[in-house]
This record gives sequence, structure tokens and C-alpha cells, in this order.
Amino acid sequence: MEIALTQEEARRQAHYIKMTQTPVLRLVTGLAVPTIISMLVSALYNMADTFFVSQLGTSAVGAVGIVFSLMAIIQAIGFTLGMGAGTLVALHLGAREQKEAECAASTGFFSALALGGLLAVFGSVFVEPLMRALGATETILPYAKAYGQYILLAAPIMCSSFVMNNLFRHQGKAVMGMLGITTGGILNIVLDPIFIFGLRLGTAGAAIATALSQTVSFCILLTLFLMGKSEVRLRITAVSRRAGVYGNILWRGMPSLCRQGLASIASVGLNVNAAVYGDAAVAAMSIVGRIMFFMFSAMLGYGQGFQPVAGFNYGARKYRRVYDATRITCIVGTAVMLALGIVIYALSPQILTAFRRDDPEVIALGTFALRAQCLIMPLFGISTTTNMALQSTGQSGSATFLALCRQGLFFLPLIWALPPVIGVLGVQLAQPLADLCTLAVSLPFLAAFLRKLKRMEAGQIEQDQTGAVLDDRKHADR
Repeated sequence: MEIALTQEEARRQAHYIKMTQTPVLRLVTGLAVPTIISMLVSALYNMADTFFVSQLGTSAVGAVGIVFSLMAIIQAIGFTLGMGAGTLVALHLGAREQKEAECAASTGFFSALALGGLLAVFGSVFVEPLMRALGATETILPYAKAYGQYILLAAPIMCSSFVMNNLFRHQGKAVMGMLGITTGGILNIVLDPIFIFGLRLGTAGAAIATALSQTVSFCILLTLFLMGKSEVRLRITAVSRRAGVYGNILWRGMPSLCRQGLASIASVGLNVNAAVYGDAAVAAMSIVGRIMFFMFSAMLGYGQGFQPVAGFNYGARKYRRVYDATRITCIVGTAVMLALGIVIYALSPQILTAFRRDDPEVIALGTFALRAQCLIMPLFGISTTTNMALQSTGQSGSATFLALCRQGLFFLPLIWALPPVIGVLGVQLAQPLADLCTLAVSLPFLAAFLRKLKRMEAGQIEQDQTGAVLDDRKHADR
């Protein structure tokens, strides 16, 4: 037992050294690569759903956009608990507080299972009014119900999978999270045509494929935890009975709740306003949304590689490393999104044609909307990094405000105000304008955060120097 304990402590010490001493660019990039792969595969199977379902007709594609709002709710629960618990885990591990880290991880995981179960039960009972509330038209409703009922059944699995993936990421073990997410995503892509066309299940087949794939991801991630591949264990006995722990997890996960929850509300607003112009508008914006999510996944992946570096080193009081990691992520993220924006802008008509070759209205509406969003894409590098930096270092108030900006303070008012004035053009331009406003708000927060890190670094150096002088005096007295 003593040897096993020593080995475990040595492993934790090696992990601590890796997170606090590896050159920042190499560390962030190394953690980001598996996360980017996970995000891109997740986005790819979302696009695969849209592509295969699009072969069933324009109304079926619209159903994908409707259920995307439901999936955003499920993600909101999973990411709120996962990011909240993960942030605490990173800070506690950086401060070498093992017991507290395991308490946060276990509380987040089992809470996600419980909340996902409640959503599955109540959502299944009220599936038709739920789909209507999410923006389904009469022609889209049958497809949306068939799709949504199976997604709801998988809600507990999906919520807890998001938590486990975030826990791995915040420990700096993104490869573990990638194994579960990518396996499920690839399986989803394979199963889609089998269930949709081979078994002739239509949109229900796409949902069943997603549910089965998410279950496989869940099993892989849980197995990795049970095998001891994590720095923290998931134990029902470690779940906190103190309200303060739950409040702390929710507070630190609040930016994710705002980000994901508002994404769902924004998607409903988009669907409702697009529906005024027919199923073609709903289908076009649904396709554009999936394409943008695919591209944005590259930025999210790199940012999520940055988060454990920021949180761990902030907890370890390595403020210079947090400063360097923030700057690097901003620069790399902006460059990547600029390159992707140029490519997708040029290929927009061809991309839309691949989804709805026989519907020129969908192609025309979607091409303009996609190109408008491509023009704003480079801005994501700064705004996303700022939000993630603040959240990862425990500054949840500022991070929550920034998370509210994009889809809440800016997009929702624009999506309701612009269409009555400029018609369908307002539907197409609401998101790019919201992103532009979000950048303008993010810049002062980023500048203030970097200045704060410099002050904290300077204060720490002064404190260390004072401590060294005192140690020298004590040594001289001896």
C-alpha cells in the first residue's frame, strides 16, 4: 500500500511539473490538438446529421435546426456543471488540494446525471408542445418530434459525458476526453445512413444514431475514470452535501450556462423569425449554423487547450505563464479563424449546394448568411479567449457578463428588431452584428485582465524577494 501511494504521489508530482514548467506554447498546443480533434469530430457528426437528413427534404432539415435548440439545452446543463467542476478541479490540483478536487468532480458528475434524467422525463411527456415552443412549424413538427424524442431519452448520458470530458480537459488530459468523444462521433457518422436510409427510419433514425453514439462515448469516458486515468476519482461518497459547493460549481460554470443556454434561446429566436419567410429560410439558417459551429470548433478546441493551462497555473500562482498563454491563444485563434473564414467565404455556394442541390432559395439565402458570418470570424479569437481566460481563473462575474453579450445582450434584440425593418436580411445579419458588438465589449476586459496579471506577477516577485532577504538574515543569525 505504501509503494502504491508513493507511485501515485510521484505521478501527481510529474503532472504538476508538466503543467507548470512546460513551455507555454508547446503545452497549450499539445493540449489543444486532441481537444480540437474532439470538437471537429463532434461538429462533423452534427453536419453529417444535417447532410443525411437534408436528403429527406427541406422540412426535415428545418427539424434539425429545431432540435439543435434542444441539444443546446442539454449541452448547457453538461457544460455548466462540467466547466464549473472542471475549473475547481484545475484550481485545487494547482494548489495541491486533492480531496477538494475529487469532491468537485464527483458532485458535478452525479448532478449532471440527475438533471439530465429530469429533462428526459419531462421533455418526453411534453415533446409536442416543446417542439412548438422551439419554433417548429406545422410542416416541420412531425420531423422534429421524431428526432427530439430520442435525443431526450439520451439526455442523462449526454449531460454526464460533457462533464467527464471537461474534467479530463481541465486536468490537462485532453487525449482521454478525445478518445470518448471522437469514437462516438465517428460511430454516429457511420450509423446515420444505416438508420436513416437502410432501416428507413428517417429523422428518427438520425436521432437513434446520435443516442447510441453518445452512449458509447459515455461508456468509454466512464471506463477511463474507473481505470484510474484521471487525477481525480468519481465516487458517490465524495458528492458534497453542502449547498456552498453546488453554488460554487454553478457560479464558476455560469458563463457556460449563459453561453449554452442563450445559444438555445437564440436558436429559437432565429427559427421563429426565419419561419416567417418559410421552411427554406429555416433550412438555410440551420445549415449555416452547423457550418459555423464546425468552423468555430477549431477556435473552441484551441481555447479549451488553453483553459487548463490558465486555471492550473493561476492556482499555482504562475501568473506570467497565464499571461503568456492568454496572448498566444489570442494570436493563434485569430490567425486560424482568419484562414478558415477566407476558405469558407470562397466556397460558400458550393457548400450550400452540397446540402440542398435542388432548392435554389435555400442556397441563395444560406450563401449570403454564411459569407456575412465569415467576414466576422477572425474576431472570435479575441472574444473567445477573453471569456475563457476569465472563467478559467475564477473570475466568473466578468466571464458571465461576456457570455451574456454575444447571444443575449446583442443577438436576441437584433434578431427581433431587424427582420420587421429589413426582412429576411435581418435574419441573415443579426449574428455577424452581434459578434462585432461582442468584440468591442471584450477588448477592455482583456486589457484589464492582462494588466492584473502583470501586477500580480510583480507583487509575487516582490514578496519572493522579501522572503529571500528574511531567509538570508535568519541564516546569518545562525
